[in-house]
Amino acid sequence: MKRFGQRVAAGLTERNAELPHDVSERLRFAREQALARAARARAARTSVSTARPATVQMGATLALGGGPRGAGKDNGLWPKLVSALPLLALVAGLLLMQRGQVHEQIVAAAEVDTALLSDNLPPSAFSDPGFAEFLRDGQE
Repeated sequence: MKRFGQRVAAGLTERNAELPHDVSERLRFAREQALARAARARAARTSVSTARPATVQMGATLALGGGPRGAGKDNGLWPKLVSALPLLALVAGLLLMQRGQVHEQIVAAAEVDTALLSDNLPPSAFSDPGFAEFLRDGQE
């Protein structure tokens, strides 16, 4: 990337002699402004990048319950348990969803059984394979 920039700069410098004076002055002024902005951005990026790791490290350590004493040590079982909480929450949610689906299936079967037992039907209707489907469609 640096080589490309140098080639572009060399090409522009070669053609600089052909430009009128007012255009070359505007380009010079714009170049100075761009260099000043780049220097400010580099300085800001450097100051932010040097200050950020210490802040983030301290924040992460304090959030996990370590504090300044345990900054470089293994804090034992507590951080491991805290990091396992999202996995436990996921497993608990999946188990609750499965339990809800099983409950819905039981309720649907109970409704069909109730409809079958409470209606006056001939015994041949119970052996018809499409009869349960008919009952489900009628209840919705």
